[in-house]
Amino acid sequence: MNSTPNPETLQEAIRYFSNPDAALNFVATLRWPNGATCPRCGATETSFLSTRRIWKCKGCHKQFSVKVGTIFEDSPIGLDKWLPCLWMVVNCKNGVSSYEIARALGVTQKTAWFMAHRVRLAMQTGTFAKMSGEVEVDETYIGGKARFMHSSKRRAKITGTGGKDKAAVMGLLQRHSAEGHSVVKVKVVPNVKRSTVAPEVRQNVVEGSEVFTDSLRSYNDLSADFVHQVIDHASGTWTARCTPTGSRTSGAC
Repeated sequence: MNSTPNPETLQEAIRYFSNPDAALNFVATLRWPNGATCPRCGATETSFLSTRRIWKCKGCHKQFSVKVGTIFEDSPIGLDKWLPCLWMVVNCKNGVSSYEIARALGVTQKTAWFMAHRVRLAMQTGTFAKMSGEVEVDETYIGGKARFMHSSKRRAKITGTGGKDKAAVMGLLQRHSAEGHSVVKVKVVPNVKRSTVAPEVRQNVVEGSEVFTDSLRSYNDLSADFVHQVIDHASGTWTARCTPTGSRTSGAC
């Protein structure tokens, strides 16, 4: 780990994290204070490939970077941008806009908004890591029941059946660990279509984890990246759809 003190100003942060090794060591130390751990199998015996700044697991023989399984994953943005953005969001007590982040880091406002959104999510959950292990995913619609509304409001607001005119809400629950604590994330989504819910799962859950959903078709393609268990509430059975390794099993709830 670089012995240089942590930056105290934005200028120092930009200069300090522009060094790839310093940025890598900073995140690795935060994530693995006792040494690198494979995010796929949990093995602690790893080797560091300095030329590529990645690790190789001696257990599953997979290669991984410090971004895998974190809010930085699936993003082409380098740590030299991510970490100054993190510094700005954490240190600006009155908040910082995506436009200000964009100007300071030389990125687009859309990119700055995306980065700030993920950093604030990490601050809420207290970790950079995604959910893993056994994760339950479900969705519902929130809104007042029509029978409790005045007839004039009911005619104005209720224009369809089912979830029409209600807010769609998606929830993810990581089943409790050995310590007995579960983790829940809830988010309002525009709809429950595949193009909406599937990316949310991939953004919040580590690839290869066991994911439990109902039989909604929007979740059908999750089996490409997760061990996808489907609960059929109507028949009372569960089915494990094709997993990343191509296996398939089924049984009773």
